[in-house]
Amino acid sequence: MFNFTPLLGARSPPSASQSLLELDGGVKVLIDVGWDEHFTVSNLEALERHVPSLSIILLTHATPSHLGAFAHCCKNIPLFAQIPIYATTPVISLGRTLLQDIYSSTPLASTVIPADSLAELSYASGSSPSDPTPQLLLEPPTSDEIAHYFSLIHSLKYSQPHEPLPSAFSPPLNGLKITAYNAGHTLGGTIWHLQHGMESIVYAVDWNQVRENVFGGAAWLDASGGGAEVIEQLRKPTALICSSRGAEKSALTGGRKKRDELLLDTIRATVAKGGTVLIPTDTSARILELAYLLEHAWRKEHSNNSSDSPFKTAKLYLASRNVGATMRYARSMLEWMDENIVKELEADETSTNRRQHKRDDSKQIGNRDNQPAGKTDGPFEFKYLRLLERKKQVDRILSRPGARVILASDLSLEWGFSKEIFHRIAEDNSNLVVLTENQAMLNGSMNDRTSLGSLLWSWYQEKRDGVAIETGTDGQNLEQVHSGGRELQTGFAARVALEGRELLAYQQYLATQRRSQTQATLGNGATLESAADAVDEASSTSSSSSDESDPDRQGKALNTSAKVANLHRTKTGLNKETLGVNILLRQPGVYDYDVRGKKGREQMFPFVSRRRRADDFGDIIRPDEYLRAEERDEVDGHDMRDGVSGKENKLGQKRKWGDAGLKDEDGEPGSSTANKRRQQRPTATDRNGTTNGDVALTDQLDRELDELSDSSDSEAAEGVNGPSKLVFHQHSINAHIKIAFVDFAGIHDQRSLSMLIPLIQPRKLILISGSASETSYLANECRQKLVHTAPESAVKAQADVYTPIDGETVNASVDTNAWTVKLSSGLVKRLRWQNVRGLGVVTLMGHLAAMELDQHDAADSISKKRQKLLKDDDEEESKARQTRLDDKGQRFDPILDVLPASIAAATRSVAQPLHVGDLRLADLRKMLQSTGHTAEFRGEGTLLIDGLVAVRKTATGRIEVEGGGFGAPDYPIKDAEGSFHAVKRRIYDGLAVIAGG
Repeated sequence: MFNFTPLLGARSPPSASQSLLELDGGVKVLIDVGWDEHFTVSNLEALERHVPSLSIILLTHATPSHLGAFAHCCKNIPLFAQIPIYATTPVISLGRTLLQDIYSSTPLASTVIPADSLAELSYASGSSPSDPTPQLLLEPPTSDEIAHYFSLIHSLKYSQPHEPLPSAFSPPLNGLKITAYNAGHTLGGTIWHLQHGMESIVYAVDWNQVRENVFGGAAWLDASGGGAEVIEQLRKPTALICSSRGAEKSALTGGRKKRDELLLDTIRATVAKGGTVLIPTDTSARILELAYLLEHAWRKEHSNNSSDSPFKTAKLYLASRNVGATMRYARSMLEWMDENIVKELEADETSTNRRQHKRDDSKQIGNRDNQPAGKTDGPFEFKYLRLLERKKQVDRILSRPGARVILASDLSLEWGFSKEIFHRIAEDNSNLVVLTENQAMLNGSMNDRTSLGSLLWSWYQEKRDGVAIETGTDGQNLEQVHSGGRELQTGFAARVALEGRELLAYQQYLATQRRSQTQATLGNGATLESAADAVDEASSTSSSSSDESDPDRQGKALNTSAKVANLHRTKTGLNKETLGVNILLRQPGVYDYDVRGKKGREQMFPFVSRRRRADDFGDIIRPDEYLRAEERDEVDGHDMRDGVSGKENKLGQKRKWGDAGLKDEDGEPGSSTANKRRQQRPTATDRNGTTNGDVALTDQLDRELDELSDSSDSEAAEGVNGPSKLVFHQHSINAHIKIAFVDFAGIHDQRSLSMLIPLIQPRKLILISGSASETSYLANECRQKLVHTAPESAVKAQADVYTPIDGETVNASVDTNAWTVKLSSGLVKRLRWQNVRGLGVVTLMGHLAAMELDQHDAADSISKKRQKLLKDDDEEESKARQTRLDDKGQRFDPILDVLPASIAAATRSVAQPLHVGDLRLADLRKMLQSTGHTAEFRGEGTLLIDGLVAVRKTATGRIEVEGGGFGAPDYPIKDAEGSFHAVKRRIYDGLAVIAGG
């Protein structure tokens, strides 16, 4: 059984993606926890209802539309954090920086308390129902909490099957296997393959078959077979769940190279006039492709001394609140990128070592490579791209004159630096905003929830105020749409502290939520042990012998522990009777407690004893204590393994060089980033090998970066701490900025979908994650193409394409049919069983005929027994079990009999022999060595026998034997049989040879 339910993202613009897969036995798999750019809490109601029954959770991409609600669910939905979650390493690392960027950039991500809940509280407290309901915010997850949530995710690698562990409240998974494959859209993006019984499910949402600068293509095609076939693991699944985004988009002529040239020409035309180019993008996924392209374009132009490119005078910036951590993770995960990135890194290391070797041989010889000695230009070692992580840094660079290019988050322009920068530059017609993805509006109409990015996309599509034509380097016309001075009103979200009655309502809501969650948690037996552990760690303990000797005391202790845990969570009703002797620890200023008449643990002073976590093999080892520096969970450079960030320097504590109690002008601990950067500058000896222009450029860039760092170091923490509410400030501007579009979405197009889906040959196709027009277009095209590939009728193929809407359940179970057939006695006598690894294998070839039951005595006796059993069954079952009747009332059963001689001769001439079994090269090596042959492994998957015969096993299980027919004198063998024939005979002995006929 397989039921599929799209919770979000079906037949609608790709604002969010949430999918629920229900398998046989009650196994439920949730794939993605996406959120839209407005962070609407009501979109998570369907997900919250299914959380208590989920088995595992899978994540596909590190984008807001695929995991934007992950931290919210972990913090605000009970039991969500207890469900096993699986993703690739890049999705975990980049997803962490993404959510830290979101929650530090906008209060919209904080949960707004529903208005109906506040209305109930106001009615209970006697407030006037006519008062306007404020948008109260819950406390957002901190960076430490987000790092902790992502540390709970189990990391997987590509192409490695894994049997996941179910949640504590899930039924057994019954052999469920999950495998991740490269999706090509983002770093670590995943195409999931789920194998459960006879169900083979492929979940492929947002993939890209085309190779890019940073990301390799999706892992659909088998490279060893020339790229003409889909890999065996993803071929012919029982169900393919595919996104329909880009189904109506045509591929750009010229491919990736032409796309890159269009973007660079568009930027060049604006910066040549001294304008500012804003490129809104995401904060952790597609930003890597754009940053790599622009950095290498700037390197190329600066290395050409004879050109007067405008890139030499334009500044390049990347603005995002946590972009530094994102780039650190990217530099440590180059093996997940395209193979050209790895080759570039290896070539750079080779050239660096060569320059260092020359410098060591003769320090008097100048460096002619225009590169400081010891400094590398790796793929993500930025030389011209400057990172901006603070608002003051952005204000500083915008206040300076000159051309600049700014990559900023977010793509929707609803939060992040992109929205602020757009409002600063929108009134100047010499500036340009470049859209990199299609941001179609919901249902094609504008409303109050329309994002700024969608509004600009509609302006670009309308072209109402004319188009400015620029000429590219190849003579092609570049379109830049005028805004025409339209009035643009947008709201900026701000967090305001609560006061008075609003603060009281907030506290009442929290108390109500804690009480309901505690009752639900204690009502669930899965978390009883954790509640008891919390009580044991926070309360005193007595000897185990005294507790075990009195059953009544044990029951009283258990009830008291549960009550204390409940009251500890609600923070109410902690009186002296409930606390008992623990009042000496719980309440400050209490030093006396009367122990007269007390029993058990009430007679002794409380002692907190931490429970040691151990298993059958001893103390549990914490793997995070043995991680390398680049593998640790860091937030702003601080280790987050224990949930502690930035400990204060104490007497006798070790500290890093240069961090000896530095304080800024506000008395806060200062940052030594600028000092480290000054220390890392090339010295006079290092500059001997550089040209004067490179030294001047390096000094200028270092001075600018030092100024930006100084401004960020003294910047105070933004936002309001504590209870707050959401307030919008409206701003109105007249937009004169130009709008351009270059497709950098990195998503499949019409050609990829129409080519690959027929090659995959799914039995059932489910289309999600696209607009209604894209989904309908792709569904009609797939019905026509799958008709020709389907072995059954066209009507059956057309019914196998589903286009559900949000909340609609689709039954996509595999169609299985089973028949019972008898074997004649003559055919049974001819069967020749073969033993393969403990299993009996036999081949059958016979003639199917109808046998009348009264023709054979044995068959007649069997039918009588069957009729006797049918009397006890219901009428419906008896009809299904009875044999067929012909027109004359005679009963027949299907029987497989020996082939007639004429038919057998014709079949034997066309049938090909078939080998059944799985040969292991290690077993073959042992068998050949036991018979006197020499066998040794040479390379991966190759076995060399007697130095003459090579046996190879391909990835698909095919065995290839190459070599001579006779043994060489240097390799004596026990028998006169040649090496080739000996190897061939041993291979056949390990397989069942099913000969034709």
